[in-house]
Amino acid sequence: MNVTVDRDVASSWETFRLWRVSTSEFHFRTLQGQFLTCGSGGCSATAESPSTLETFVIERNNGRVHIKVGNGAYLQAAIENQLTADYPGNPGWDNNAATFEMTIVANNLHGDYQLANGYLHNEAKRILKRHRNSFITIDDFNFLYRHGINTVRIPVGWWIAYDPNPPAPFIGGSLESLDNAFSWAQAYNIKCIIDLHAAPGSQNGMEHSASRDGSTDWPSQAYISQTLHVIDFLASRFGTHPALLGIELLNEPSAATVPLDTLVSYYKQGYEIVRKYSPSAYVIICQRIGNADPLELYQANIGSHNIVVDLHYYNLFDTFFVNMSAEDNIQFIYKSREAQLQALNNANGPLVFIGEWVNEWNVTSGSQTDYQDFGRAQLEVYNAASFGWAYWTLKNDRQHWDFEWNIRNNFLQLGKSANKQSFNSLVLLGLAYALAHLHQIL
Repeated sequence: MNVTVDRDVASSWETFRLWRVSTSEFHFRTLQGQFLTCGSGGCSATAESPSTLETFVIERNNGRVHIKVGNGAYLQAAIENQLTADYPGNPGWDNNAATFEMTIVANNLHGDYQLANGYLHNEAKRILKRHRNSFITIDDFNFLYRHGINTVRIPVGWWIAYDPNPPAPFIGGSLESLDNAFSWAQAYNIKCIIDLHAAPGSQNGMEHSASRDGSTDWPSQAYISQTLHVIDFLASRFGTHPALLGIELLNEPSAATVPLDTLVSYYKQGYEIVRKYSPSAYVIICQRIGNADPLELYQANIGSHNIVVDLHYYNLFDTFFVNMSAEDNIQFIYKSREAQLQALNNANGPLVFIGEWVNEWNVTSGSQTDYQDFGRAQLEVYNAASFGWAYWTLKNDRQHWDFEWNIRNNFLQLGKSANKQSFNSLVLLGLAYALAHLHQIL
C-alpha cells in the first residue's frame, strides 16, 4: 500500500521492524511482512523480499534521524501527507520535512542472529570462538558423569549444516562444538540428543530460534525443505555414532503461527530421513507452544517405532503463575502435571519426554528450603515420564536456571534417583549443551 504521513499518534501501522544490513543501512519491514520502498513519486510497502531498492541509510543525531535512499535522496514528509524520497539538498537537524524522530518500541531479541549481525563478522567470530572454547568443556561432562547424568540434549541452529561457512551473518564453528560434545560424551558413557532449536525462518519468532525480527516465517515450503536438509545432514553425520540417542526434529513450534497439518507433515518426513540412517535412534517431536494439546501429536501417527513427544513444563511465562505461593506451585506440579503425565504414559502412543523444566518460578521471596521442595516435587513427578526429563540449562547467568549452580549450592537435590544405573533399565539423565539442559529418562 502507499505510505502516508497523516497520524498524530503512532500505532502498529506506524511500526516497522528494522533489518540491519550494515552499521548504517537498514530495511524497513511492516508488521504484515512487506518491505518499504521509496522514490520521488512516493513510498509503498508491497515488496515481499528486500533488495537495494528497499535499503535505506539512517543518519542519527540525538534521537532525530534522516532516512536516505540509494541514490542519495532523503525521505521527506511532503505536502498532502505523502512520504517521498526527493528532499532538495542535505537537510540540517532543525525542524524540516526530512528530519524525523525515531522511537524504539522494543529491542528484546538478543539471539545468535542479533549477536552475529550486530558485531559484524570478524568481531562476532572472535567473541563466539572464545565463548565456544570456554563455556562448555570436558570438565562439565565429568561433572555430569559424577552426578549420575547419562544423556545430554544439545540445541543446534540450522546453519550448522553449512559449517564452516554458514550463510551470513552466522559464524562457523558450531559443528566443531557438536563434534567435541559427542567425543566428550562418549568418553564418559553419556548419550546425546541433537535438538534442532532454530529452523530457517524461525518456527516461533523468539530469539532462541534465531528469529531476525520476531516473525515466524518457517511454515513455508522453501524453509521446510531447507530444514529437512539440515535433518538429513545431522542424521547422516551422527546416525551411527555410538553416543547418539536421538534427534529432535524441531524445538517449540508456535501453535499460533505453525498449522498442525504443516507440522505433522514435516515430522513425518523428518522421521523417514532419520530412519534412512538409523533404525533405532529415537525421533523426538516437540509439542507446539501456546494453545495446543499434546494429544494432537499422539494422534498424528508420525512413525512406527522409537517416537518421543517432548513437553516443556515451566511455572513461568503465563499470568496463571504470577500470584502463586511456593506451596501453590508445588501443588500444581502434583495435581496438574502429574495427572497429565499419567494420562500420556497410559496413552497407546509415543513415549513422554519433559524436554525442558527449571527450578525457578515467580515466587520472589522463596527460601532455599522452598526451592529444594519445588525441585524435589518436579523431580518426583517428571521421573515418571516414560522417556525422562531435561533441565534447562546446564549453565546460565541466572543462578536458578543454572543446573550446575543448583547442584553445587544444594538448591536441587537429585538424591538416590540420580545414581548411575544400567542402560538396560533405560534410566537416562541428560542436559543440553551450550544452551544446556539436563534430563532423566525412566
